[in-house]
Amino acid sequence: MQFAKFLLFRLLTYVLVVWISITIIFFVPRFVPGSPVEAVLGRLMSQGTTMDPKLVQSMRETLTQLFGLEGTLWEQYTSFLSRVLLTWDFGPSLANYPTPVNVLIARALPWSLGLMLTALLISWTLGNFIGLLAGYHNKSTTSKAIETAAMIMYPIPYYILALLLVILFAYIWPIFPFVFQVSGEPGSWQWMKSVAYNSFLPLMSIVIVSLGWWIISMKAMAIDTKEEDFVQYARYRGVEDNKVMVGYVARTAILPQITVLGLSIGGVFGGSLITEILFGYPGVGTLIYRAILGSDYNLILGTVSLSIVAVATATLILDIVYPFIDPRIRYK
Repeated sequence: MQFAKFLLFRLLTYVLVVWISITIIFFVPRFVPGSPVEAVLGRLMSQGTTMDPKLVQSMRETLTQLFGLEGTLWEQYTSFLSRVLLTWDFGPSLANYPTPVNVLIARALPWSLGLMLTALLISWTLGNFIGLLAGYHNKSTTSKAIETAAMIMYPIPYYILALLLVILFAYIWPIFPFVFQVSGEPGSWQWMKSVAYNSFLPLMSIVIVSLGWWIISMKAMAIDTKEEDFVQYARYRGVEDNKVMVGYVARTAILPQITVLGLSIGGVFGGSLITEILFGYPGVGTLIYRAILGSDYNLILGTVSLSIVAVATATLILDIVYPFIDPRIRYK
């Protein structure tokens, strides 16, 4: 009964969060100066195309209707909400007409997932392992050196680090390419090597900064956990030191890290905006950037809504399964 009440409350909260977030994302671009219809007409005019004013007006009305921009804001909103809730259809991209938004997202999403999930897996695993060792042996000189290095890495914005890596390894020492260019047939060995080679710098720019946070947080929790009574009792019973560190300290200290991991997994659906732009990486972050530049309302709504739903869903799943991970937590 308690679980049913908890689940109902969390589902209602989930729906409310998604609805409010998508509503905000719907209205904000429409208050920004600029019209996607005028942008399309402007691109046609810039190409030297001469059109009759009546034809221009007819095209303006057609595009306004096609892009779902006709009527009042409330009419646009209700039409958008009903369409998205029923079919998850965001319509055509305004800047890449007539390509549907869902097609553009489907092309970019695997790239962002591949980059972000790989970076998250590497940084989470390595950071927690190093942080555990540094926290369990916190009085050693090595532990203090690791903490100092992590404190230096963590505050660095990932895009600053990305720019630094580009300068060092794409210009001064041209080991890696500056522009993301993949060669070979998709799925072939040559293609996979090309993807790995081109993705190395953007991957490292995310991993290095993320690594600092995981080390710092895991070390702090390992230090606190190793002073708990149950850990001290295990030592008094003569349990081996490595078993105490892994079986007692790590199992307890890792629980908050799992929570943050779940939220981070939800966040990977939004890509890494500035890193993808800087390296020309064809992910969701680059897609969002181009959508904003082109006042592409539909594409903005599609990409940001995907990120919102992903984070909210990850949070919901964590809330449901967390009591199975940590027996100290109960549904209320």
